[in-house]
Amino acid sequence: MDLRTIRDISAIADPIERARAITRAMTEQQGITEEAARLRRSAIAEAREAGHTLEEIAKALGVTPGRVSQMRKGPMAKSPAPPNSQRPPVIVQRALPTDPATRGSVSLFLVEAERQGITPGRTMLYVGLEEAAEHVAACLRVEPGDQVIARRKMMTANEVPVRIATSFFRDDLFGKSRIAEPEFVKPSLQSAIQALGYTFGHAEETLTARPATRFEADTLELDPGEWVVQVLRASYSSEGTPVHVLETICSANRHIFTIGQVGGLDEF
Repeated sequence: MDLRTIRDISAIADPIERARAITRAMTEQQGITEEAARLRRSAIAEAREAGHTLEEIAKALGVTPGRVSQMRKGPMAKSPAPPNSQRPPVIVQRALPTDPATRGSVSLFLVEAERQGITPGRTMLYVGLEEAAEHVAACLRVEPGDQVIARRKMMTANEVPVRIATSFFRDDLFGKSRIAEPEFVKPSLQSAIQALGYTFGHAEETLTARPATRFEADTLELDPGEWVVQVLRASYSSEGTPVHVLETICSANRHIFTIGQVGGLDEF
């Protein structure tokens, strides 16, 4: 879809017909983009088979090795098939910064949802090794593309998917622990970390609003064009060791983020 096409569509007098025309154009463009992404993955795979390293490919494309790894995997790598049915919308609150009182519970989401009178649910989607994306690698202090442990689950509220939460851990620190085992860790993930001798030091949280990936849109059953909010929480031990990185992908239209106030004197 080029600028000329957009101008032609904008000149259509009937607003309904104009909306239909732009919808058709967007659908065609999406198909082209997905096919281009498939061809790019194929080209990268062929280059790797020919002996080129991730660094060489990244330099040629003007991106990082971690980004090449993402391109090579594709948006649906290690992802479950999305639900087919559409469900009614719900609104869930997410407190920022994270309330320390809920960190040691069986599940932060279960506690939050029950407080709001919502029926929560969670499903484990994936537990295993995967290549660290740039933002995860930076928090865990590893190189982009390094293998890290990922524990990915989907959260539902009143049976509506609202979040995808993924815990990341360094394989060299936790690869032989029960954190690397499938299914949920009992009694809690926090207790398993503390049992390994780690004492909490501090955490850093960031919030980013962005367009959803194809996997996120399908898994969360998002409306076309709906964005997500990414909450990234990196936790470090009292000795500064990067212990746990939690990436929570929230459906923007199904969340309200309550921001905690600073202590002491404040102003209007």
